[in-house]
Amino acid sequence: QVQLVESGGGLVQPGGSLRLSCAASGSIFSIYAMGWYRQAPGKQRELVAAITRGGQTKYADSVKGRFTISRDNTKTTVYLQMNSLKPEDTAIYYCNSGGTLVRPGDSWGQGTQVTVSS
Repeated sequence: QVQLVESGGGLVQPGGSLRLSCAASGSIFSIYAMGWYRQAPGKQRELVAAITRGGQTKYADSVKGRFTISRDNTKTTVYLQMNSLKPEDTAIYYCNSGGTLVRPGDSWGQGTQVTVSS
């Protein structure tokens, strides 16, 4: 069992930046990849970015060049730096672990709201 705790969401104006954090605890030795997913009202949950233990990354086309996923040296905390935010980035962002670069695992955080609005 892996527990995930997210932080860092909030309200930001278009063009602004936010950094999300996700701290993992529990059976972290089993984590191959961690990622961020988001779900906007009326839409399906989608991959935003993911990173493997080895440092490979994957991004959704809509965030390439604006968002950066990274992790700390202990590989138990993952960050999502979001720059040049747009109103269409508004969603609940969820941390995920246990999956791969293209498929989510079974462990989810509680979600953090990101709202981009003037």
